[in-house]
Amino acid sequence: MGDVVHTSRIEIRKHAGTHRTARVEGDFEDVEGALRITKIRVRYHVRVPSGKQDVVQRALDVYADSCPAYQSVKGCIDVSWDAEVTETS
Repeated sequence: MGDVVHTSRIEIRKHAGTHRTARVEGDFEDVEGALRITKIRVRYHVRVPSGKQDVVQRALDVYADSCPAYQSVKGCIDVSWDAEVTETS
């Protein structure tokens, strides 16, 4: 791969008022003279009721198998994801 020429960051808020956000970063690289997205990193920020953190972990465990976007780009773009989970009382 070539040098990273640009990293893009966007913030996504789904359903105003809920407790889920995601930060998405992507790397664009010059690959054989063409600018391509080569990496995407997703970090979810989730607030859940106390004792429900395991629900988020189970969702992450099956994320790849159930995400149509990931299924469309796997093998072409290096995609990674994780979550920062905060329990509320």
